[in-house]
Amino acid sequence: MKRVLVTGMGIISAIGENVSANHNSLRNGKTGISQAAHFESRYASQLPFGESAPSNEALKELLDLQLSKGYTRTSLLATKAFDEAVADANLSSKQLSSFDTALISASTVGGMCLTDQLYEDANLKTQGSEYLEAYGCAAHTIQLLEKYNIRGFSDTINTACSSSANAIMLGARLIKSGRAKRAIVGGVDSLAKYTVNGFNSLKILSNSPCKPFDENRDGLNLGEGAAYLVLEAEDVVGDKHVYAEVAGYGNANDAHHPSAMSDEAIGAIRSMHEAVELAGIAYEQIGYINAHGTGTPNNDEVELTGMAALFEKIPPFNSTKSYTGHTLGAAGAVEAIFSILSIVHSEVYASLHVETPMFAHNARPVNSFMPDTKVAYALSNSFGFGGNCTSLVFGSVH
Repeated sequence: MKRVLVTGMGIISAIGENVSANHNSLRNGKTGISQAAHFESRYASQLPFGESAPSNEALKELLDLQLSKGYTRTSLLATKAFDEAVADANLSSKQLSSFDTALISASTVGGMCLTDQLYEDANLKTQGSEYLEAYGCAAHTIQLLEKYNIRGFSDTINTACSSSANAIMLGARLIKSGRAKRAIVGGVDSLAKYTVNGFNSLKILSNSPCKPFDENRDGLNLGEGAAYLVLEAEDVVGDKHVYAEVAGYGNANDAHHPSAMSDEAIGAIRSMHEAVELAGIAYEQIGYINAHGTGTPNNDEVELTGMAALFEKIPPFNSTKSYTGHTLGAAGAVEAIFSILSIVHSEVYASLHVETPMFAHNARPVNSFMPDTKVAYALSNSFGFGGNCTSLVFGSVH
């Protein structure tokens, strides 16, 4: 089976507008969780969020989309990260349009980030806005297909918080099976009343910056962002710069509860086990775990239970949601890039805001920046509502 290599990355999040800026924030322990400046909601002044810095107008100008219609914030964030990824991989217009190139994106809210505008349009309170075709989950994907004339296989995945991790898994499987030579994979989500109100109704939003794996954790912070990776079959990479290999992946669904994972960590254990087994490595070869780590009581307890069941000694782990907030459908791809940065630069980043580490399993997240730490393999977890659990293993190519 063909090896799947990462040749390009692009990201925008609360801690930076590109890969370099995100990397600097991680190294310096700089969180992006604060009061939102662009998100309009009754909760904007009450709760902290991981909001990307540029306004919609700034993004349109940056992307030369001032005259384009129907671009929601979701689409703008996606385009920004996508642009960086394909440029980083030096993909030509011919390669982008090849039927051997796939695009698999992910989102949970899609164009419904315009919650109020959607309400107005749906209830015939307008003559029909420019966003009538932009509300669907796949609208941003369609706009990317049209902008770049992508003609190969395309799909948009919504499996809640594991969405873009599943996009990466699907892209890797297409390449391994010979159905594609390359796949641009990732996801996007923007802050929206729709999701903020929904999560607030579950009573799992924290009033302060989230503290995953803290004994006194009290919930998550919602964030926004987009991230894309260019995956290519080893036999077409040539002399390109390669970041890492997609070495393994696993997906499981414990179907325990609509918004909680089983206490026994059934889905989490299976997804991690499948990813490590497919990578063909031993558990002790995992040098770092980017945990799903939302900061909710259920998630962090269950995830630690799963890690303790599989690892004789849990390797260094953190939750980078303490930097970006929970970016929902984008989280898997955002954290995949962060995991690859740890591999490439031989470093592990601190898990922020932890004051009293959890007592369970005698496991402590990394509490300070760890330079000069060789990471041959990194495991990245993304666990979604309904128990849809996905784990990815990335490996060094050097």
